[in-house]
Amino acid sequence: MTIVTFLKGCKMVNEKQSSQLCNNLLFPKLFQTFRIAIHHSNLIIAFLGVVIIFASGRLMDLNKTVVVSRDSQGKIQTELQKYIENSNQVESYIEKSKDNGQRIGVFSTLWQYAAERFQGAVDSLFAFDLHGVVENIANYFRSIRWALKYHFVYCIIFFAIKLAVISVAGGAICRLAALQFSRGEKPGLTEALRFSSQRFTSFFAAPLAPLCIIAALGLLIFILGLIGNIPRAGELVIGIFMLFALIVGTLITVVVIGTFVGFNLMFPAVAYDGSDCFDAISRSFSYVYARPWRMIFYTAISAVYGAICYIFVRFFAFLLLWFTQRFLRLGIWAENSEGVNKLTAIWSEPSFMKLSGAPVPAATTWSETAGAFLVQLSLWLVFGLILSVIVSFYFSANTIIYSLMRRKVDNTALDDIYTHFDDAITEPIATEANSETTQSDSETESNSSS
Repeated sequence: MTIVTFLKGCKMVNEKQSSQLCNNLLFPKLFQTFRIAIHHSNLIIAFLGVVIIFASGRLMDLNKTVVVSRDSQGKIQTELQKYIENSNQVESYIEKSKDNGQRIGVFSTLWQYAAERFQGAVDSLFAFDLHGVVENIANYFRSIRWALKYHFVYCIIFFAIKLAVISVAGGAICRLAALQFSRGEKPGLTEALRFSSQRFTSFFAAPLAPLCIIAALGLLIFILGLIGNIPRAGELVIGIFMLFALIVGTLITVVVIGTFVGFNLMFPAVAYDGSDCFDAISRSFSYVYARPWRMIFYTAISAVYGAICYIFVRFFAFLLLWFTQRFLRLGIWAENSEGVNKLTAIWSEPSFMKLSGAPVPAATTWSETAGAFLVQLSLWLVFGLILSVIVSFYFSANTIIYSLMRRKVDNTALDDIYTHFDDAITEPIATEANSETTQSDSETESNSSS
């Protein structure tokens, strides 16, 4: 009897230890990201955000400012490509080519170049060429630097529009992901969009506040540098205030690192805790500096898991397009005036590495031109859905990471989420109810006394 009791006790202890071990291992919860990301509400919001940003860029491209030219083989070369090849020759290239009358928009240039770099990174990844992946990513960031250097005003306006759209769409996705992950709830589109709209100022200002702090601190060092130009006394002033400049430089470094690593946690902080922009920044910075290796670990797992999920989504899209094209091909045997199959003339066969397929031949009739355009429009819809999955996955993964970091740093339960964001609406109702109760009690007392 004693032995049986002892064995039961050991079994209960082992089960308790196993349960505690599973609870301490929080990173497996990151694998819920894909299920949350592909929820229809998240995808719809992400798709609408992508469409609005794309349409805004196209609209701004009506002002064509990027200089282009044709090389000896007739291929179009942009100033961005010249910048990537040799940044020192860009200004001379612009000066020589600005009078040829050929211009394109900044967004179109960046979009096409980003698509090429993304495709190049995917090709290198499947070829296990890590150097190629890093090179394509580095060239993409160089293209952003080109845009900021030569089209600064355009970038500021477009960045403001993009941040406004992301504040609403990204904030709504984070809110949906937070409710789905913490409580298993599936709120509707209107509820999530209403939340992000009410917290728009916090979402919009959270990424900008660190930049303003960095600029303000940098201004102090800049002013000290201006004082250093004073003859004879300038060097002495710099020497006296050098320690102050180093302290300010340290603060700038802390803010830059916190912003770079903790940026992904700012939107989830607002979505989870209803924080304002400064509280969101404070939380993201504190989590990063309190558990930096855990933050890197969670981010690395999400990145690898996201890459696997992207391969699955890409394969799904490839099968979708391939089966559609194949069955259409079985039914179309007619050829155009050039002897090319009518389907091939408007849509080439897709491949896993190139979903859009090879370029189609030049159209021979207006109907081919219209058909090719409509087919391309449908393909853009598929590509937009793929991009929507990526966007939704990004915000959903960071929301889960925020919850796990909050659990480790603040010991806050995973299901603890801010829900009472309609206080301004509910308080008058409560006040009215209290007044009615008070009036009823007064009448009762009056009747009793009578």
